[in-house]
Amino acid sequence: MTSSSTGSSTSTVKANGIEIAYETFGDRGGRPLLLVMGLATQMLAWHEDFCGALVDRGFYVVRFDNRDIGLSTHVTDAPPPDVMAAFGGDFSSASYRLEDMADDTAGLLDALEIPAAHVVGASMGGMIAQTLAIRHPSRVLSLTSIMSTTSPAVGAATAEASAVLLAPPATSREEAVARTLTTYGVIGSPGYPLDEAWLRQIAAEAYDRAYDPVGVARQLLAIAASGDRTAALADVRVPTLVVHGEDDPLVQVAGGRATAAAVPGAELLVIPGMGHNLPRELWPQIVDAIEEVAARAE
Repeated sequence: MTSSSTGSSTSTVKANGIEIAYETFGDRGGRPLLLVMGLATQMLAWHEDFCGALVDRGFYVVRFDNRDIGLSTHVTDAPPPDVMAAFGGDFSSASYRLEDMADDTAGLLDALEIPAAHVVGASMGGMIAQTLAIRHPSRVLSLTSIMSTTSPAVGAATAEASAVLLAPPATSREEAVARTLTTYGVIGSPGYPLDEAWLRQIAAEAYDRAYDPVGVARQLLAIAASGDRTAALADVRVPTLVVHGEDDPLVQVAGGRATAAAVPGAELLVIPGMGHNLPRELWPQIVDAIEEVAARAE
């Protein structure tokens, strides 16, 4: 067990043939809630105060690093990911898909002896959460999909957002921090101030924990190779909440609308001024909505 400078202890478990690093917040006897993060982003991006706000509502919160990011297994024995070929429709260099990442998540619940959890995913994490609900319906008590979509083709990024996403990788810690600020300057919420001090802190910590641009490319290919979930989402029967920023340039709001339309009975919360991040000012509204969808499940 190691200690993260964010103040909570990080542990590692074996799940689905890999190792997954995770942290927990709150009382083990609380309502289990799993936070699934997005592309190129370590669990640190689930702000500890956001986790604490969920704990205050009675949840036992688990956040973790997906494969190929942070302190979880990096799939280094895979073929080199060919991102340009993937954009042309050739996914042969994809070493795994979102289905594998959803199975990782189910394996984490197994390792933690959690039969089922409320599952909250952001961006690619929303795609993984959706896939978990499709593949392992008994493990999901409620589903919250934030700033996500049913398919890479729905709500596609603006040209400016695509440019920052696909910029050449940083070559130093300082450049990685600067790149993070630049990225969120483009994809963040135009209606709310950017928490630059916190972004600098977690960007530096993420670089020190594990910096792996090739792993990020493998995650990107997993998204591209996994196709459209619309038809499969029609079979999801758990209470579902879809949260999306009206001003999200990376996954445009059409992605959230499509997700809510695909899941029977899903509630859609579109937030003006919100982009592709979670501003502190919106936490009370989002936490309220997560608590409400959890209550529907219970």
